[in-house]
Amino acid sequence: MKTRTIRLTFAALFVAALVTLAACSPAVTPSAAPVTQAPEMPAEPVKLRIATLPILDILPMLVAQQEGLFEKHGVTAEFIPAASAAERDQIFAAGQADGMVNDGVSTLFYNKDQPQIQVVRLARSATSTSPQYMILASAQSGIDSVDGLKGVEIGISQGTVIEYITDRLLQAAGLSPEEIKTVAVPKIPDRMALLGSGELKAATLPDPLSTLAIQQGAKTIIDDTSHPEYGYSVYSFRKQMIDEDPQAIRGFLAAIEEATTLINADPTKWDSLLIDQKLLPESLVGVYKLPPFPTAGVPSQAQWDDVLAWAKDEGLIKNDLSYQESVNPSLLP
Repeated sequence: MKTRTIRLTFAALFVAALVTLAACSPAVTPSAAPVTQAPEMPAEPVKLRIATLPILDILPMLVAQQEGLFEKHGVTAEFIPAASAAERDQIFAAGQADGMVNDGVSTLFYNKDQPQIQVVRLARSATSTSPQYMILASAQSGIDSVDGLKGVEIGISQGTVIEYITDRLLQAAGLSPEEIKTVAVPKIPDRMALLGSGELKAATLPDPLSTLAIQQGAKTIIDDTSHPEYGYSVYSFRKQMIDEDPQAIRGFLAAIEEATTLINADPTKWDSLLIDQKLLPESLVGVYKLPPFPTAGVPSQAQWDDVLAWAKDEGLIKNDLSYQESVNPSLLP
């Protein structure tokens, strides 16, 4: 009761003071009325067009869109689906996309003459317990070790992290470059089907489709948990877009960061989204464990240098390319 009385007394004094001030103040004529300005309209969100592949790496973008995080940070995202890395690159080269999830090798190709794109964030990366890429043998192949892959054609997509990871993992396991044979099967569903039928004795697949292939009888020969530094994907944007509107890219990355936090906090929450977007087969629901997604960061100088060395050894790139011109961490939240 004491506190209530003090507040009421103070309020009464305050009102009395206002009345006194009003009585002593000169009357306000209509001409003295303040001019009311129209409120500023909020800026239109910047639209970003993103080329996407049917891979788990794009989940943070899907979550950011579903949860309204892009709009929260002043951007909107339009996803342009591609069935293969080659198709994604065609979309991007045609100017139909501003950004994409790609890999270090793809970045090298784009920037071999002059910097056209910049890596702004890791999309996904392997860990010592969560593979991102697996080299699998078909159930009919009889192959059960890395030695069994000597001279055997392995289904890959050329000029992508798939080919890079295949070479690096097998070389690390002791195979010589002459013993590593590959065959181009760009579309992931085709690669899976040929592996399942036994027409391909071996193939390199991304997670979680590699898990589905194992469920259907394929055998894991080696994966990037043994060398997690090799397995990663990235978000890249046109350098021109970054230079002209860096704030839009910052907004995009802020939304991805929030989405990543949501995914890592409750990995089981997104099964229906994964199924709807055909990133997780229904047969893996309740079986597949969603891996942790990387927080804000970019590939290291050492990772960049290794991809560049591989590409030069393969004759894909002739010149050295600057890490600083191709990887831009300055927009991360």
